[in-house]
Amino acid sequence: MGIQVQGRVHAGVGKRMMGKAVMNMGSVEYVNDLFSLKGHVGVVTGASRGIGLGIAKVLTDAGAKVYNLDVVSRSSEEEISGEMTDVQVNLMDREETKQVIETIAEKEGGLDFLVNNAGITYKCRAEEFPADRYQRIQNLNLETVFELCKMCYPYLKQSQHIGRIVSISSMGAHMGFSGVVPYCMTKSGVTGLTRGLAEEWKNDNILVNSVAPGWVLTRMNEEMFRENPDRKEAALRKMMLDRFAAPSDIGRMILFLLGKASSYCTGQDFAVDGGALAHGF
Repeated sequence: MGIQVQGRVHAGVGKRMMGKAVMNMGSVEYVNDLFSLKGHVGVVTGASRGIGLGIAKVLTDAGAKVYNLDVVSRSSEEEISGEMTDVQVNLMDREETKQVIETIAEKEGGLDFLVNNAGITYKCRAEEFPADRYQRIQNLNLETVFELCKMCYPYLKQSQHIGRIVSISSMGAHMGFSGVVPYCMTKSGVTGLTRGLAEEWKNDNILVNSVAPGWVLTRMNEEMFRENPDRKEAALRKMMLDRFAAPSDIGRMILFLLGKASSYCTGQDFAVDGGALAHGF
């Protein structure tokens, strides 16, 4: 089945996506093209393990060239079938991070996407929360995300594929969790940042979204659940799908948001939580 698409051209992202085109929507090639990242280059922070590594694997499998910016090294046991370059950097060191971004962009001739995944938390009641721990969480989870968006902006604006920013939010941006109040606060900030940048950069060839994962079965969470099986059962009871997410589940949502299939999506926070937020009482 072939269709002809015509539309209004304006100064923003639509300039790249609208206009006259003929597409065979029934073809395998068309569908593959919607989710292909061949020729796309970008940055994923915190991709040495956990959710970030799962994201990187999905993106490289789709053809993207990924630069992993992380303070820790990737384990030699963790193999990537596609093309990923590990860059060890302290993301909270603004000058060092800026130099890394500039070097990557110069080498690759630009950037097409930024995935803000790196984040930390600390469990402690609010009235006893140490100030230094709070500052680190605020710095990495929110301030660093904002700074990275600013650093990548001039390159994303020039992307031939439409620049994309996807930041990792959390169920904690939408629900209250005891013992991790600063974490919830910063993730709420990420969703606000996402909406604000989407509006401000709407005419700059950049789409901005965030993804709110539910419980993801990373090694860290697996260890926690082994020590506290009751918590595991309580978490599962909140999920309509009755299973935890794999890192690749989050990666596939990121893939959608970086490709052509999501060309009409911006300013949104997409929950990938097995139905937890919609579960109700």
